[in-house]
Amino acid sequence: MGEAQQQRLPVHVGIVMDGNGRWAKKRLLPRVIGHQAGMKALERVIDAAKELGIRYLSVYAFSTENWRRPSSEVQGLMGLFRYYLKGKMEQMHRRNARVRFAGRMDAFPQDILKITGEAEQRTRGNDGIDVIFCTNYGGRQEILDAVSKLIASGQDGPVTEERLRGFMYVPDVPDPDLLIRTGGELRMSNFWLWEGAYSEYYFTDVLWPDFERSELERALASYAGRERRYGAA
Repeated sequence: MGEAQQQRLPVHVGIVMDGNGRWAKKRLLPRVIGHQAGMKALERVIDAAKELGIRYLSVYAFSTENWRRPSSEVQGLMGLFRYYLKGKMEQMHRRNARVRFAGRMDAFPQDILKITGEAEQRTRGNDGIDVIFCTNYGGRQEILDAVSKLIASGQDGPVTEERLRGFMYVPDVPDPDLLIRTGGELRMSNFWLWEGAYSEYYFTDVLWPDFERSELERALASYAGRERRYGAA
């Protein structure tokens, strides 16, 4: 990356990791193999983002709609989730990465909740990069949950963006500057609806398991060449 691009790095990059199933289908492999390859791609991207100076990286790991997939695929994803968290969290800790989760976590089995809680606690003091796994996450559901929590709080006064933001899943994380979607689809599928109101978007046909550091750098270069006006002329 050039010096000018380095100076215009986004603070927070969010990624919709799409294309695992199609990657596997092209190779006549089970979909779960595509998800395994996607996990390896995620490891590469976390390392690259940290090395490039990205402070926050959020990934759409499991949406509220993903429960509708065939039960065998959902169970396969749960197994991969367990494997990844158990096997990689110490590695993440050594790399000074803080692991966080955003979404309705209470829908997951107790053993997964135990693992995610331990991962958050173990890495809480790390400040090299925050990696936010959006799991059982949906942007509309997040807004509904925030409104419900605000009402339940009994606080008086007008409803403002600042007050509502305080009830979002990760209120201290800055809004994503850049949202990336892989796999050729041109939509964000309920990802960071509130937080992404003024995000820059980058779409690529590259399937997630094939996503490399070079593709991340292309997205960052595209971002660096844009002028963000936040609605101003």
